[in-house]
Amino acid sequence: MKILLLGKNGQVGWELQRSLAPLGELIALDRQTVDGLCGDLSDLDALRSTIRQVKPDVIVNAAAYTAVDKAESETELADRVNGQASRVMAEEAASLDAWLIHYSTDYVFSGEGSTPWQESDAVAPVNHYGASKLAGEQAIIASACKHLIFRTSWVYGARGNNFAKTMLRLAKDRKTLSVIADQIGAPTGADLIADVTALAIQQVMQRPELAGLYHLASAGEVSWHGYASHVIGFAKANGEPLAVAAINPIETTAYPTPARRPLNSRLNTRKLRDNFCLHLPDWQSGVTRMLREVLNK
Repeated sequence: MKILLLGKNGQVGWELQRSLAPLGELIALDRQTVDGLCGDLSDLDALRSTIRQVKPDVIVNAAAYTAVDKAESETELADRVNGQASRVMAEEAASLDAWLIHYSTDYVFSGEGSTPWQESDAVAPVNHYGASKLAGEQAIIASACKHLIFRTSWVYGARGNNFAKTMLRLAKDRKTLSVIADQIGAPTGADLIADVTALAIQQVMQRPELAGLYHLASAGEVSWHGYASHVIGFAKANGEPLAVAAINPIETTAYPTPARRPLNSRLNTRKLRDNFCLHLPDWQSGVTRMLREVLNK
C-alpha cells in the first residue's frame, strides 16, 4: 500500500509520520518541493500533479489553513487551502480509486447549546475558518471518492506550540492569569488522532462500508479555564517554579478576537467508537502524558 501524507510537519502530520509508517510505503510532504513533489495546498496545479505522479492508494491530508483570526482577512487563501485543495484531492482520489483521509473541525457548527454535536447535526459556522473547512468537507462528499473525514477539536501536540505550553510560560512570570471559562470542549492529542487514523485505515480497507464522516475527540469536557488549571496544577505538583497564584475565569466577550469562537465545541464520538470498536481515553490522560514529555517529568 502506498500512502501520500500532506502536512507532515504539523501537529497531526508529525504523529501521522509515526503511526502510518507500518501500514505501507509512506511518502510524506510539506509545503517545500522535494524531488518534483509538492505538498503546498495553495498551489492547486502542483498538488494535482503530485498526486498523479505518486498514484497513492491512500491520501492523508493533515495540511490546512488554521489561522482562525487571519482567515477573516485572508479569505481567498483560506478558501483555496481548506476548500479548493480538498476538491482537487477528492477528484484525484476518485480517479485513482484511492482513499482520502481528511480532518475537519467542530467550527463547522454554530457553537450554541451544550449538547455534544453529532455528525448529522445542522452546520452553521460562525467564522470564515469554519466556513472554509465546511466547504472542504462538502467538496469531498460531493466527489463520491472513498473517504474518511474526522472532525476534531482543541488539538494539541507535544511538538510545537500549544495552549498548555503557553499557560506554563505565562505562569512563570505572572501572578494572575485570566482564561476563558465559557468555551467548552475536549483537548485532543495529535498522537490519539494519528493512532485512530491508522486503525481506521486498516479497518476501512477490509470494510469499505465504514467510509464517511466521523467525530474524533478525547472523552470528557472542560473549559479553557479548567484546562489551564489542570496544566498549572500538574506543573506545581511536580516541582515547577511558577509565579502564578490565581487563574481567573473570564467570559469570551471579555477577550474580543477578529473571528468569533463557538462556545460549545463538544463532539459526540459514539459513531466512531461503535463503527470501529474503539475506546477514546479521557482528555486528562492525554494532556498529562504530554506534560510529562514537555516538562521531562
